[in-house]
Amino acid sequence: MSVVFKKPDALCDVTMHYCPGCTHGIVHRLVAEVIDELGIVGNTVGVAPVGCAVFAYNYFECDMIEAAHGRAPAVATGCKRANPDNIVFTYQGDGDLAAIGTAETVHAAARGENITVIFINNTIYGMTSGQMAPTSLPGQVTTTSPYGRDPKIAGFPIRVCEMLSTLSGTAYCERVSVDCVKNVMQAKKAIRKAFENQIAGKGFSLVEVLSTCPSNWGLSPLESLERLRRDMIPYYPLGVYCDKEPFAALEEAGK
Repeated sequence: MSVVFKKPDALCDVTMHYCPGCTHGIVHRLVAEVIDELGIVGNTVGVAPVGCAVFAYNYFECDMIEAAHGRAPAVATGCKRANPDNIVFTYQGDGDLAAIGTAETVHAAARGENITVIFINNTIYGMTSGQMAPTSLPGQVTTTSPYGRDPKIAGFPIRVCEMLSTLSGTAYCERVSVDCVKNVMQAKKAIRKAFENQIAGKGFSLVEVLSTCPSNWGLSPLESLERLRRDMIPYYPLGVYCDKEPFAALEEAGK
């Protein structure tokens, strides 16, 4: 009997710690599939965040580094500059990337660091009991916004792809989702492109993945997927926000 579906070789054969209905596992699989297809597991280095994916170093067969909260892009920058032949990616949640790590993220993009960033946006701090995140939607109830996020008090959610796409050093930004088969397939294409960009030396690439958090949203897995489609995608539209070669004009001018 021929094998038509199997665990990616780049994904460890272990039980993950994520809550039922959490979509981190889907994204882990997509990253591992891309690493397998590109044949880069032997020279890939992943940087794990502080957050729900803090144990990501247990789930990938490539080398992994644990970064302090929010510092994954800085760690990835050092790793890539010290070993330019390595393929370096970070895997970060919204609290890690867009709150504690805002400066690291923005400046890595502005410098055009040749790294790949996988950004999980579930609009909440998942690991630390459900506090409001920079991406929490207006009116969203969290443990630190029990009456709903009020933009007059807490400001508006940060749209990361839109923000980073304005920076000259950013090569590629795309927002995807993993709520259905079609969107999962598109998410894989985006993740593969982000890795291929790094292999080609194009600069900073980020894929934002709209994800669910049933436990902290207080919803069932199916209800969480419906919330993602109903509330998140309208506020965070899917699509490519930036796709260019930041250093191409400079190289051409230097000839």
